[in-house]
Amino acid sequence: MAEFKYELQENFGVLNESANGWTRELNLISWNGGKPKYDIRDWAPEHEKMGKGISLTKEELEALYDIIGEVLGK
Repeated sequence: MAEFKYELQENFGVLNESANGWTRELNLISWNGGKPKYDIRDWAPEHEKMGKGISLTKEELEALYDIIGEVLGK
């Protein structure tokens, strides 16, 4: 298995925190030295482990923002 690297460049906030201390966060992350992407996923305390998530380009994040606005009627 290839080595897996990530660099958390910016934390925008916590969306939810579970009873076991894991948090669902929006972050800007560079995966394996690539261009940073906006990322939503669950993290263990201190970011030592992560759950499955989704990474989005800026354009995809903007499209999601528009869709959420439509869903919420704004």
